[in-house]
This record gives sequence, structure tokens and C-alpha cells, in this order.
Amino acid sequence: MDATTNKTAEADAGHGISFREAFQVWLRVALLSFGGPAGQIAVMHRILVDEKNWISESRFLHALNYCMLLPGPEAQQLATYIGWLLHRTAGGIMAGGLFILPGVIAIMGLSYIYAAYGNVGFVEALFFGLKAAVLAIVIQAVVRVGKRALRNRIMIALAAAAFIGIFFFNVPFPIIIISAGVIGYLGAKSGRSEFAAVGHGGNGKKAAAVDSMLSDELPDHVRPSVPRALRVSAVWLLLWLVPVGALLIGLGQANVFSQIALFFSKMALVTFGGAYAVLAYVAQQAVEHYHWVQPREMLDGLGMAETTPGPLIMVLQFVGFMAAFRDPGQLSPMLAGTLGGLLATWVTFTPCFLWIFLGAPFIETLRGNKGLAGALTAITAAVVGVILNLSIWFALHTVFRETTPVRSAGLSFDMPVLSSIDFPALVLAVAAATAIFRFNLGMLTVLGGSCAAGVALRAAGII
Repeated sequence: MDATTNKTAEADAGHGISFREAFQVWLRVALLSFGGPAGQIAVMHRILVDEKNWISESRFLHALNYCMLLPGPEAQQLATYIGWLLHRTAGGIMAGGLFILPGVIAIMGLSYIYAAYGNVGFVEALFFGLKAAVLAIVIQAVVRVGKRALRNRIMIALAAAAFIGIFFFNVPFPIIIISAGVIGYLGAKSGRSEFAAVGHGGNGKKAAAVDSMLSDELPDHVRPSVPRALRVSAVWLLLWLVPVGALLIGLGQANVFSQIALFFSKMALVTFGGAYAVLAYVAQQAVEHYHWVQPREMLDGLGMAETTPGPLIMVLQFVGFMAAFRDPGQLSPMLAGTLGGLLATWVTFTPCFLWIFLGAPFIETLRGNKGLAGALTAITAAVVGVILNLSIWFALHTVFRETTPVRSAGLSFDMPVLSSIDFPALVLAVAAATAIFRFNLGMLTVLGGSCAAGVALRAAGII
């Protein structure tokens, strides 16, 4: 594409944000996407809503609600959605692709080290301080989104019910979201003001870039179109399923690459609620059924995914790597592992682009629907409870070295073992939270300072 075409495309976008500027910002988001879904949503919210004012609070939450309903990593899909709004399909591919690229590179590098030496402890130590800082950023996200979304007692009650249900009773995520949506729809239809949609551009801010672009006539790419939906479906289904079919036909079902392609394609269809909801099943199948990894190796892979940028579901790349590494056939083990890891990543994330490019135009046109607005407002409140759940999960596994399962009287949650408290992690997390909430220091400053502190603690032999 030449310079003239580029300029035309940017002018047609109607918001003045160049593709190059968007690339730089999405790369920054990707490099800071630590801490699981809560941390990643926090980073995007802070950069895109608060700092850049590219998208309004209401539209950010509207997109997030849709992504929370989809199978797959919601944060990566949210990045794809917003990138699509800004710069059409190319913007969505750029935003969604960049979101996972640092994780792909990091997990692949750590997989090489793990396969060769069986130990990546020094890398985990490197990210020790970073995890503590991300915990503070996650808490800030809960506070910020909560202040705007929980505007009345009903919304607070919905958030509390969602948190209690998912944290203490392990209520399936789809049930929580569907229940909140039904309550919101009925509440809006009955005329209750509590279920009105979040207003645009509050806090004295000028209209966000995306909202200015969409204030008049909708751009072509935002309008739903059945022919376009069919084309999108055909392209992304082919990209996803042709490699799977080719492997099954060419190598047979018993081949490790065929098994990786088929198993992780199935996972891409059922990972509702993000990685946390499906990792237990993946671990069970990978360890007990396929014998791709040992239980301890699965935990090590999860540790890699938790301490590197990108979605937590990137642990699937490690599983795919180890599966092919141990059954390389005619290939060298490292080459087989590389291909196995990349194959697992491809069949996991390609469907994510399908869900966004297919559904987002229809979701955008429904923003003015009163019943839907009420449903999504209630879902937003429930999502605050879900993010709080993820935040506490992340905090438990950052500040405590051990947890014990509680499974009685309907309860199903992990309780921290108080004697296993990690004091260096606690001190760093408190310091990071103080820097953010008390002194209002920037995110990069806090992340950099915490990372330096973690390295210093390692050098001093404290961790």
C-alpha cells in the first residue's frame, strides 16, 4: 500500500489517529499486558480511556461485555475489537496480533530453556517485582471501573452477587453473565432508571476519538452486512480449519500434530470465562489422557504464562511445545517443539478474530437498544465482580506461596495458607499501591521501579 493510499485510509477513519501511532500504542499495551485478564483490561483501560481518550468509558465497557460473552481470552478480543473500530480489519489484526506477540516470543524462549535445562527459576525471579506492581494496577482497575459502573445499589448488589457466586461457589461464568443480562433486560423494560446505560464522555472530557468518528453516519465497516459476514466467516474459518484438516488427512489422528490441532481447536470453542475457567480441564487432559506433560511441568508452564506478557491461555503454547518435543517423529525435538507450540497458538487465537470481525458490527448497532442497553449495564456490574474475583485470585497467588482448597457445604474456593505469606511480595505490592494511589505515579515508573526492586532482592538472596 503506497503513502497516498495510507493517507486516504487514515483520513477516511475520521478520528485523526494514524496507523503508525496506533501501532506504537498497541505495542505498548502488549508489552505491559501482565497479570491475567484483570491486569490486561486495567492496562487497556488506563491507556485507551484515561490517557489517550481514544474510546469512551461506555463504549469500552460495551465492547468488554461482548468479549466477556465469547470463548477465548477476553482481553485479546477487546484489543482486537477496539483496533477494528479504529482502523477496520487491519487495525483489529494489528491490535489482536500485537497483543499476543510478546507472549508468543517469551513463552517460546522459555520453552527452549525449559526443554534443554528443566529450570527457568531465574526468569521467574526476574518478573517477581513486576507481578507485585501488576497487582496494584489490577486493584486500581477494579476501583476505577467500579466507580463508573456501580452507580446505584442495584448495580452494587449485582457486582457483589457475581463476586460471591464465582469466588465462593464456583458458579459457572456463563450463568453469572446470562443471569445479569436477563435481570438488566427486564429492569430496563420495566422502566427502572438504575438500568440506564452509562453516559458518554463524563468527567468533563471531550468526546473520545472513536465516539466522535461514530457520532454522525456510521462508517462502512461498522455497519452490519450479511454478505460481509459470510465473507468474514469463510476467510477465518478457512484460516482456522484448513491446517487442522490438512494435518488430520496427511498425518492421521494418532500423530501428535493432529492431536494438538484438534484438541486446542476444541478448547477455542469452550474457553468461556477466560483461561481460568478451562485450564483445569486442559491440565487434566494434557497430563492424564495425552501424557504430554507431567503435573509439575504444567504448573511450571502456568508460572511462565503468569509472569510474561499476554493472555494466561498462552500456557497452551508451552503444552503444545512439550507435546511435540517429546514425540518429534522425523524432526529434531526443538524444531518439532517449535512447530507444536506455534500450531497450538494458531488454532487457539485464530477463532478469536473470527468472533470479533463477525459479531462486532452487529453489536455496535445494538448500542441504542433500550433492553440491550439495560442488559449490558447489568452485565457490566457483574463483570466488576468477576474482575474483583480475578484480582483476588491473582493477589492470593502473588502474596501467598500456598493455598488450600475449601470444598464443603456448597463452597468451592481456595483459602490462603497464612504461614506461607511471601513478605517480599507483600511489601513490594503495598509499595506499588502506595505509589499509584497516594503519589499518583505513572504506570511505567511503578513497573520499572518494582522490577528493579525484584532484581535487587534476588541479588541480595532475599527471594
